[in-house]
Amino acid sequence: MGWKAAEKLIRHWKVIRGDNVMIIRGKDKGETGVIKRVVRSQNRVIVEGKNLVKKHIKQGQGHEGGIFTVEAPIHASNVQVIDPVTGRPCKVGTKYLEDGTKVRVSRGIGASGSIIPRPEILKIRTTPRPSVAGPKDTPMELVYEKTYDAKSGKGMPEL
Repeated sequence: MGWKAAEKLIRHWKVIRGDNVMIIRGKDKGETGVIKRVVRSQNRVIVEGKNLVKKHIKQGQGHEGGIFTVEAPIHASNVQVIDPVTGRPCKVGTKYLEDGTKVRVSRGIGASGSIIPRPEILKIRTTPRPSVAGPKDTPMELVYEKTYDAKSGKGMPEL
C-alpha cells in the first residue's frame, strides 16, 4: 500500500463485525447481510453470502484444485447499517447514556434514532482470559512492593 492510500484509511469505523448491513452500491445493491469480517488495512468488509466471485485455485499438495465461489471484500462506503426499528439503511452516530455508557444510535433522514445493539458475536471471546497466574506473570507481592519514596529519595539511581 502506498502512502496516499494509507492517508485515506478510515480512523473511526461505523460498521463492525456482526452488524446487519444493506449493500447500497455494486452488483448486490439493495441486498442485506451480516458482516463476516472487517479488513481495516484496505477499508473493506466481507458480507456473508454477498459479492460472490469465482476463484481459480491450482491443485497443490494436500488440497484440491478447481473453480470455487468465494465472497469478495466490499468497500466500507458501499454498505450501511440497518436501523433496528425501521429496517432501512441509516447512518451511525454515537451517544452517551445517563450512566456514562457509549452506545451507537441510528441517525439520518428517516432514521428512528434508536440504539443499535452490539452484535452478539463480539460478546463471545475466542480465547478465554487466564484466571490463574502463569510462569511468566509477575507475582502480586512484587507488584505491590514499594521501591521508591518521594520524600526521602530512596530508590533513586545514583547518576
